[in-house]
Order: sequence, then structure tokens, then C-alpha cells
Amino acid sequence: MEYYQYIKSFHLIFVITWFAGLFYIPRLFVYQIEAFYKPTTEKEILGKQLKLMANRLWYIITWPSAILATFFAIWLLILQPYWVEQTWMQVKLAFVLLLIIYHLKTHQYFKQLQKDIISKSSNFMRVWNEGATFILFAVVFLAILKNALNWIYGIVGILVLGILIMLGFKMYKSIREKNTSG
Repeated sequence: MEYYQYIKSFHLIFVITWFAGLFYIPRLFVYQIEAFYKPTTEKEILGKQLKLMANRLWYIITWPSAILATFFAIWLLILQPYWVEQTWMQVKLAFVLLLIIYHLKTHQYFKQLQKDIISKSSNFMRVWNEGATFILFAVVFLAILKNALNWIYGIVGILVLGILIMLGFKMYKSIREKNTSG
């Protein structure tokens, strides 16, 4: 099983690039939505460029990384099937399922914005942008700590982090509105 560490390394590399795409694409969505409401010339120039950037990020980095991360994960589980019996792995796999759902929902937003269909606000996308962060924290704590008590603390920590991010978002929004109006 000398090749096991190579498979694990490839899995981790593609998880990192998958998350990189998931972290950046909602930020591009924010810019696309805000560009949509600009004057015609700006809207056309920015819209075209942002669609191109989102398309390349989504289809050249994010989707291939998601597929390869999943492929290498399945390969690892085939090599070490006893992991699936462990509670921490079952919880981790639940978060991976949540990540896949998040990815697919993000794909829906991507397709809408590529067609200039604005169904969400830029503020919604700023909040949506944090979804992958929560999942990443949960998966890392589960994979590293493994001990049930430790990962429960980690999950509680994620909830506290979520509350802090939401409070930070509200503060940022009020500062932005104050600077825009004043």
C-alpha cells in the first residue's frame, strides 16, 4: 500500500482546489449581480468579463476538482473500508453530502447568472459565500480530531463561528450603507 499516501495527497490537493473554487465563485456572483444594475455600458463590459471569469473558474477548476476529490475519496474508502464504520467518518460523509448539495445549488445560481437571471441579491450571495467555509471547518475538525468529544466541540465551534460571521456581515453591511449614504 505504498501508493496509499499518493492517493491521499491527490485527494487533499483536489479538495483544496474544489474549495478554492467554491470560495471564489459566490464572490464573482456578488460582482455579477452588482454589475447588472450599473449603466448599460458598464453593465455590458463588466457582465461579459465576469461571466467569462465565472465560466472558467467553474468548469476548469471547480467541477474537475470536485470530481477528482470525490474519485480519490472513494478510492481511499475502498482501500480502507473500515473507516465507514467509524462515527466521525459517518458524520464527515454527511458534511460531504451537504457540500455536494451546496455545490449543486451553486451550480444553479451559476447557470442563472450566465443567462442574466438575477434571482438573489448581492447580500444573499455574500452570506451564501460562507456556506463552504462552515463545511470546511466541520470536515477538517472531524478528519483531524476523530475523537467524538473533540469533534462535538469542533461542531459547536463552527456554530459559534457562524454566529460571529453573521454579526460581522451585519456590521459590514451597516458600515457600507452608512458610507454609501453619507
